[in-house]
Amino acid sequence: MHGIILIESSTCIPKIQKILQDFFSGKESNESINPDEAVAYGATFQAALLSGDKSENVQDLLLMAVTALSLGTGTAGGAMAVLIKSDNTVPTKQTQSFTTYSDTQPGVLIQVYEGGCAMTKQPNWLITT
Repeated sequence: MHGIILIESSTCIPKIQKILQDFFSGKESNESINPDEAVAYGATFQAALLSGDKSENVQDLLLMAVTALSLGTGTAGGAMAVLIKSDNTVPTKQTQSFTTYSDTQPGVLIQVYEGGCAMTKQPNWLITT
């Protein structure tokens, strides 16, 4: 690791800065980049990589987008079946087969959740299809 760059609101929280400094053996965060522009820089590099840009500016760059939380669907009894684990690189594709209670069930309600808990009452509900 070469440096720590804090972005957006995390730059304004001294406790977060101290925790990170302690975690990384006293290394201080790099404040040479405007925290409000850091996200735009990352998005620009991501777009260059996805478009196949071969310029020197992006050749030696490794930029990975990851899922912050696990993503899954609700199953019988309110359990959450995790399909995409947290810190999985994006884009990603996962498949899993599910069955219904009965063969004559007319439709299926699919609910998608994010979070790290085993039950759907705790994670954040995202969408129902």
